[in-house]
Amino acid sequence: MPVFQYVALDSQGVEIKDEVDALSEKEAISKIRNMGYFPTKVRSKAAAKAKGKAAVKATKRRGANAKVKVKVVTQFARQLSTLQDAGLPILRSLRILEEQQKGPFKRIIGYVGDDIEGGSTLSEALGKYPRCFDRLFVNMVAAGEAGGVLDLILARVADFKEQAIRLQGRVKSAMVYPIVVLLAAFLILLGLMTFVIPQFKTVLEEMVGGELNKITQTVLGISGWIAFEYGWAILCAIPFGFVFLTRFARRFRQGRLVLDSIRLRLPVLGQLSSKVSVARWTRTLGTLISAGVPILDAINVTRETAGNEVYSNLLGAIHNSIRQGDTFAGPLRQSRNVDLLVSNMVAVGEETGDLDKMLGRIADNYDEQVDVMVGSLMSMLEPIMSIGLGSIVMLIVVAVFLPMIQVITSLSAAS
Repeated sequence: MPVFQYVALDSQGVEIKDEVDALSEKEAISKIRNMGYFPTKVRSKAAAKAKGKAAVKATKRRGANAKVKVKVVTQFARQLSTLQDAGLPILRSLRILEEQQKGPFKRIIGYVGDDIEGGSTLSEALGKYPRCFDRLFVNMVAAGEAGGVLDLILARVADFKEQAIRLQGRVKSAMVYPIVVLLAAFLILLGLMTFVIPQFKTVLEEMVGGELNKITQTVLGISGWIAFEYGWAILCAIPFGFVFLTRFARRFRQGRLVLDSIRLRLPVLGQLSSKVSVARWTRTLGTLISAGVPILDAINVTRETAGNEVYSNLLGAIHNSIRQGDTFAGPLRQSRNVDLLVSNMVAVGEETGDLDKMLGRIADNYDEQVDVMVGSLMSMLEPIMSIGLGSIVMLIVVAVFLPMIQVITSLSAAS
């Protein structure tokens, strides 16, 4: 008799993982419910083993592990949705789209078509290429297949990814200008301190004929360190070292948690990062729930795509709360990283049964707030950078000309 693996919840909300003998998946679900459990996932043990072997085989295919741009995958989802809406069979749709693609993605679509031709479902075939199709994509496709609304679900996937790309693009474009200006200013100041200021040292010392003032000494000391003691190399290495250490730390969960906690506490930028993260996970979770994915599975998928370890932990607390029979909004109210507006809107969504729509409204609201904050941040950065760079240049000018003023003053007094 076939064996089915299952994950279920008991009457206390505790997760149970076990196996049951049954002739079909329907009979397995019935047996699990008769035991007093609520099944959340049921799968044939033989099918699970076959999937594992197929996944190993998939990794051996040429180009199977290639990284594909999100924009390309989004366009594929939109086009596949259109073809499904037109009534074309899924295999024919994939073959049509395969002809339009280039490079590794063309081969991956071909492999997906081959797997479907061999009896796999679309979600199973896509799940073999996690670097191309993430868990969000695969779970939503599985929900669309189960509900017979694959065309609508693919359109929602495309909408979601397009909104995520737009949000990410707005934040990145806002950071390009200040980064370019600061980089140019850094290189100019580095050139001045390395090649220009050291030339004044001997002249100024001979001109004064004694000890220079503290400001001039400090500027000349920094200039000497940069020019003659490899200070320029240290200054240039600091950004690269910071990036390397940050990436290394993010390989570990505790490192990600510390870095993300620091990021959320930065002035201005921390608030922006918080709003971007909340908009991201609320939209992801709302999209999954509206697609018919069970809420516990949807939360697990959202945890992996939250992009911030602090909010990933919060989603873990929400998962445990729901599993134990408590509310979604409870952990949100206890968190210091979520506004009361979010927890109150989620509570209303739970009460009315429109949690997915309420999460979508929260995401839309935070997207608008991010737009306003990015605009305000740009308005603030321009005068701040101008004042900061102007102050540095003024300090250098004062350091160079103050000894000259001292000499002229002493000569005037002597005469």
